[in-house]
Amino acid sequence: MAEPRFHYPWYKKEDTDAFFALFQNNVANFVIITITMLGMGFPQELVFGQVIPGAAIAVLVGNFYYAYTANRLAHQERRTDVTALSYGISTPVMFVFLFGVLLPAKTMTGDPELAWKIAVGACFLSGLLEVLVSLVGRWVQRNLPRAAMLGAVAGVALTFIAGEMMFKTLEMPVVGLFVLAVIIIGIVGRVVLPFRMPASLFAIVFGTLLAYLLGASDSAKIAEGLSHFGFYPVLPSMAAFDGMSYLFGSMIGILTVVLPITLYNAIETMNNVEAMEAAGDKYDVRECQAVDGVGTMIGALFGGLFPTTVYIATVGAKWMKAGRGYSILNGLVYLLAAMFGLIAVISALIPVAVVAPILVFVGMSMVSTAFQTNAKKYYPAVALAMLPYFANYVMTRFNNAAGEVVSRISDGIVPLGQGAMFTAMMLGAITVCVIDGAFKRATAFALCSAGFSFVGLMHAPKLGFYAAPEYVLGYLVMALLFAWYAFFGAVKRDDHVMGED
Repeated sequence: MAEPRFHYPWYKKEDTDAFFALFQNNVANFVIITITMLGMGFPQELVFGQVIPGAAIAVLVGNFYYAYTANRLAHQERRTDVTALSYGISTPVMFVFLFGVLLPAKTMTGDPELAWKIAVGACFLSGLLEVLVSLVGRWVQRNLPRAAMLGAVAGVALTFIAGEMMFKTLEMPVVGLFVLAVIIIGIVGRVVLPFRMPASLFAIVFGTLLAYLLGASDSAKIAEGLSHFGFYPVLPSMAAFDGMSYLFGSMIGILTVVLPITLYNAIETMNNVEAMEAAGDKYDVRECQAVDGVGTMIGALFGGLFPTTVYIATVGAKWMKAGRGYSILNGLVYLLAAMFGLIAVISALIPVAVVAPILVFVGMSMVSTAFQTNAKKYYPAVALAMLPYFANYVMTRFNNAAGEVVSRISDGIVPLGQGAMFTAMMLGAITVCVIDGAFKRATAFALCSAGFSFVGLMHAPKLGFYAAPEYVLGYLVMALLFAWYAFFGAVKRDDHVMGED
C-alpha cells in the first residue's frame, strides 16, 4: 500500500505572529546600524546603498536556507509542526563590529569609505572562520552540557531582550502596557483577539494608532522616514577584498577583535540550535554554523559588514507554532524593504514601545525554555550561567565608562562581563559536572576556563598572553579542588535526609 502523501504547509496563520516578532527584532538592528553609522559621519548613499542592502542579502540567503532545512526535517519525520530556525544579525556582534571594528577603522584612516571596506573585509573573514569552526561544532555540542548552553542564552534573553525591551515598553506607559496586555492575552494566554487577528499584528496596528492618537509619537518622524524613500539596487562589491589587504597590514590589530567575536557567534548559533532541539526540532549544528558563515560572507560580497547567526528568537517562534512561512516572508520583506528604503520609513512610523513587548515575550520564552528543558537538579547551573550577562549588560550600556561608573558597586562587574558567553558556559558546565559527581570533567572545564583567561577570551578587555593572571590562578585553584575529589572520592550527602527534595 502506498504511503499517504505528506504536506508541510508553505505558510500558516501562526507564521504571521512569528514573522512580526522576527521582523521587529531585525528592524531594531537595522535602525541601530543606520543611526549609528550616520552619526559616525558615514554618507547616506553608503549606508542605504551598500550596508543595508548587503545585510538584507545575508538575511534573505539564511532565511531561505533555513526554510529549506525545516521542510527537509518535516518530511524526514513526517511532522507538520516543524519550525524553521530564525536568522538575522547577531545584536551583540553588531555592536562589536560597529564600535570595535568600524569606528576604530574610521578613526585611524579618517576615510569613511576605506573604513567601510576594512569592516566588510573583517566581516568576510569572520564568516570564513565560522565555516571552519563548524567542523568541530557537533563535538562541542556533545560535550558541553545543555544547562550550560541554555543558561548562557537565557542570560542574553533576560538582560538584552526581555529586560531591555521591558524598559522600552514603559517609555510610553499607556501604549506599552496596552501592547504588553495584547501579547499576554493573544500569545501567552492563547485567547482569540478581536477580528481574529494575530496577536503581533493586532498589537502593532492598534498600538501604533494609540500612540499617535495620544500624541505619544511625534508625527514629524513620518516626514523624516519618507525622505529616505528611493531605489537602492543590490549590487556586488569588491570592498571585502580591498579591505582585507589592510587587515593583514596596517590594521592587523582589528583581527584580535574578529577572532573572539567569531567564536562567540559560532557558540551563539550552537546554543540556539540546542535550544531548538530541546523544544522538539533537531537540526545539525555544524550545518547551521557553516550556513551562518556562508551567509555572512555573501552579505559581505554585497557590502554588508555584520555577521549573521541563528537567532535567539527561534524558540519564541516555536512557541507560536510557526512553520517555515515566517522565515521565507522575512527574507523577502527585508530585501524589498532595503531596496526601496522602507526600513527607515517603517522604523520612523512605529514607536519602539509598540514593538518592545513582542520582544519581551521572546526573551520570556527563552528563559522559560532553559528551565523547562533541564531536570530540576540542574536549575542552579542554569541560574549561574545567566549571571555573567548581568555584568555584560551594564558594560554594554555604559560603554567605555563602565569601569568608572560601576567601580563603586564592585570591581568584579567589568571582568565578569568580559567574555560573558565563555564565562557563562564554563561556570554552568562546571556546576553540572559537580551535580553529577563528574569531578574529572569539572576539572577539565576549570582548566579550559584558565586557558581562556590566559589568552583573554574571559575576564580581559582584549586577546593577549597571560591576559587575566588573577583569573588564571583562580581557575587553576578550582581545578585542583575538583581534581582532589576526582581522585580521592566525593561523598554526597543524602538530600532526602537533609530535607532538600
